[in-house]
Amino acid sequence: METPLELTGKLLIAMPGMAGSGFDHSVIYICAHSDDGAMGLIINKPAEDVRMVDLVEQLEIPTQSETALRETPVCIGGPVEQGRGFVLHSPEYNSRIHTLEVDGSFSMTATLDVLEDIASGEGPVRSLLMLGYSGWAAGQLEDEISRNGWLTGPSSPELVFEAPIEDKWGLALRSIGVDPIGLSATAGRA
Repeated sequence: METPLELTGKLLIAMPGMAGSGFDHSVIYICAHSDDGAMGLIINKPAEDVRMVDLVEQLEIPTQSETALRETPVCIGGPVEQGRGFVLHSPEYNSRIHTLEVDGSFSMTATLDVLEDIASGEGPVRSLLMLGYSGWAAGQLEDEISRNGWLTGPSSPELVFEAPIEDKWGLALRSIGVDPIGLSATAGRA
């Protein structure tokens, strides 16, 4: 059976009705979507008081430039396994252990060697580090979409990696022609 709605490589954009769920104003990059469920990373929720330079230091990884690491954002990728790191990055980088190629513009690595490579200056050109991920069981995400919890839209490296974190939700909505000011927490069906 084929998944009728293919979301791998797309963005999920939280509707106002998601307030209070932990996904309020979230933009999630979907790394994998199949009949078995979905896995994605929130790209616009900064981890409070967590910096890349501190994580690298805690893991005792030698660094080439602490200044560059101070500027590398750390986000909360979702509520699942928040003690585990996931790096969403540009596709030219491949881990020595395992990298998931999502599409031609994005890859994801969840092994320690990507942090070692970033710290040594040998990592991906563009990246975001997330703690934890967002996951859905089979049919769960499709159900949430059908109940107006999420909008879907295209992803772009510019929006994911370069846009200011606080602007990503509005930019993602505008990329599909939706004005954030006009959104309502309730929706009807025709």
